[in-house]
Amino acid sequence: MGRAAVHSEDDFLDAAAALFAASGERGLTMTSVTQHLGASNGSIYHRFPERAALLAALWLRTSRKFQQAYFDILDDPPTVDGVVTAAAWVVDWCRDHLDEALVLQAGVRAFSPDEWPEAARSALNDLDSATQHQIARALQVVAKQTGLPRDQVAFAMLDLPLAAIRRYLLAGKPPPRRVTELVRSLTRTVLETAGR
Repeated sequence: MGRAAVHSEDDFLDAAAALFAASGERGLTMTSVTQHLGASNGSIYHRFPERAALLAALWLRTSRKFQQAYFDILDDPPTVDGVVTAAAWVVDWCRDHLDEALVLQAGVRAFSPDEWPEAARSALNDLDSATQHQIARALQVVAKQTGLPRDQVAFAMLDLPLAAIRRYLLAGKPPPRRVTELVRSLTRTVLETAGR
């Protein structure tokens, strides 16, 4: 019977996220991850046969976790209150998960998706398609509820919270708590008054 693994896959991905947040894509190597954890080289290659597989797993795990939580908060069917709550939640999530927020802020291109294994590229396409479908549905439902054009709903739901956190993330800092309430207030204002 083999020895129990000292480090889980999530441990490696958490370390990868921390290294990416601290040093960017260039600082994220197989060796740097193992050194960060105090793990052996063999233990990382057992889970991720190459760096591209590690990058893919980091992006996909981060995106899935964020999107699942976001759509859970948004409500089903989406409502104005759900959009307001979800917009404010984005700010809180970025504050509480800064390393992962910096991964998402960088965008998928920073993780060299053209080099990923085929299965990971397929998973990315599936995730993107599902996300686009859920967003389009939410925009349609909330636009109908409010009588607003979809682009105004999209601004409140997507653009506004991202604009509010962008400068903090670009500086590698968590957004202050006051930004949560600013986003909550502005999102509600846009959805309740825009176009009327």
